[in-house]
Amino acid sequence: MTVPHPAAAAVETLYARGETLGVVESLTGGLLAATIVEIPGVSAVFRGGLVAYATDLKTRLAGVPEPLLAARGPVDPEVAAALAAGGRERLGADWALATTGVAGPEPQAGKPVGLVYLAVAGPGVGQIRELRLPGGRPAIRVAAVRAAIALLTESIGA
Repeated sequence: MTVPHPAAAAVETLYARGETLGVVESLTGGLLAATIVEIPGVSAVFRGGLVAYATDLKTRLAGVPEPLLAARGPVDPEVAAALAAGGRERLGADWALATTGVAGPEPQAGKPVGLVYLAVAGPGVGQIRELRLPGGRPAIRVAAVRAAIALLTESIGA
């Protein structure tokens, strides 16, 4: 028995609607994009992704307002939302997913390991999800990718 790809339903729905997707990643470092592009034919939907791992790149590449980053830090729900909105604009996509958080091994700026914020931005839609994920770096990153795909699938009604 073949298990369907976790993003297959979302990609099929976007394709049927003629809509596109982009991603902006910090915490997941490209793993979200790599997971999505495993789907054959995804190029009809997937515009691309930005990996804005360094804090200054969140502003330069994804358009996150510098005062927001200065006030809140990179691991923040509003920053996640700004990453998704900026990614949507900068990538020319109908929908964008964003990830930010702390994968460890150490806390970052007072934020605990496993704290993750995901965001999706689309036509008339903006959602943020906070997660507290267990495990080490690899487990947190993989769980964040799965949760981001689930958030997209839910948000687009796939």
